[in-house]
Amino acid sequence: MQERLAQGRLCREGLLSAEAAADLWARVEAEGIETVRMVFADAHGILRGKTLTLRGLAGALTNGMRVPSTLLLKDLSHRTVFPIWTEEGGTPMAGASDLMLVPRPETFAPLPYSPHSALVLCEPRYPDGRTIPFSSHSLLQGAVDRMSGRGLRAVMGLEVEFQVFEVTDPALDHADATMPSRPPATRGLNQGWQYLTETRYDAVEPLMDKLRRTAEAIGLPVLSVEVEMGPSQFEFTFDASDPVTIADRAVLFRTLVKEVCARDGLLASFMAKPRVENAAANGWHIHQSVTDSAGTNLFAPDDTGQLTPTASGWIAGLLEHARASCIATTPTVNGYKRYTPFQLAPNRIGWGKDNRGAMLRALMAPGDRASRVENRVADSTANPYFALAFQILSGLDGIAEARTAPAPLGNPYDEGAERLPATLGEAIAAFETCQMYRKTLGDETLAYLATLKRAEWDRYLSSISEWEQAEYFTAF
Repeated sequence: MQERLAQGRLCREGLLSAEAAADLWARVEAEGIETVRMVFADAHGILRGKTLTLRGLAGALTNGMRVPSTLLLKDLSHRTVFPIWTEEGGTPMAGASDLMLVPRPETFAPLPYSPHSALVLCEPRYPDGRTIPFSSHSLLQGAVDRMSGRGLRAVMGLEVEFQVFEVTDPALDHADATMPSRPPATRGLNQGWQYLTETRYDAVEPLMDKLRRTAEAIGLPVLSVEVEMGPSQFEFTFDASDPVTIADRAVLFRTLVKEVCARDGLLASFMAKPRVENAAANGWHIHQSVTDSAGTNLFAPDDTGQLTPTASGWIAGLLEHARASCIATTPTVNGYKRYTPFQLAPNRIGWGKDNRGAMLRALMAPGDRASRVENRVADSTANPYFALAFQILSGLDGIAEARTAPAPLGNPYDEGAERLPATLGEAIAAFETCQMYRKTLGDETLAYLATLKRAEWDRYLSSISEWEQAEYFTAF
């Protein structure tokens, strides 16, 4: 098989290692896998792809797998929002042409809840093998390569909040199959607000155990399982690692949580702020630090406790580009409703020392090899590849431009501090006018991301809300 794979297009063109591909094939055979889900993270961080039999897998490992390019051109309602039937308008992939998925054998993960099946993450490329600059994996890998070019490495952490509800009405009537579909009706798994309450955890331990064991079975190194603030809200944390590994873990974890819960008649949601009575907002706090090539943490302060030049520049870069970065860290209309003062979510641009209200929470101490910055602006809907790439590009810009972090905020909700964007529309405008992102990402990628999110924003503005109906329908 290794000989056969070595003669295939992917190996000949250096897109895939014959040894790695053969090892994947051997595992599939040895573990009795019948179907392999070949998937990639789209622009929203949602996994899409095809399920292959062993016959199909051999071809995918040899020559790649074809999928429609429109999978990169859709909004969250599954509408294609680029004019693919015209040569004008800056459409990146006209005619609903094909993409080629290149398997990443190192991500092979047998699925405990579907023992005959496994999942492999892939990288989408153009049919001729060229990199797609705005695809999730490619964009993040490019940012990581920029760091490597400066002799630096980023270390990222993953802690993600979500809710699990019992489904009372799955909304499967034909009239519910709209774009987007009507959401199911749900109720909570337990009562009351519950932050780190032992008895609340015990009540849901069977489900938490199932999610934890499933995550560990596919190689996700769980550190903690926590009962979060709101009813039916939970948080998982994982070992720190390199950015690509963390992004892979994030999309795999979100997917397995939703799939495992769905099999038990439950709905897991990572929505930033659900429209459910008494529901709490879901954040993703991005822990990050920078090391040199030897692994020395360049954020760890000396005995004086002052910020190191690297930490100061990184923080300054994150703050400088905070508004423009929100298109990646807070990519939905709903996410901006999480920016509420005094609710452990930021609404101002600033940093603080171990301050959970600040956008950036600095956790640094002399001799602490885990010294890091926690960016609390992101929410759990973020495409993790984009979110981490934007952290790296912003931080690197701060280092390259020798920026200096301002004084920390004593009050993270200080009225005098600059505000984060109040809407997705503001974030898109800030991103489109950010020269740093235009220079580092290129015009094509900047236009792609802005077009995709502006379609969502425009559709939101044109919809009639319940508030409008209640306010105006009988008043006039």
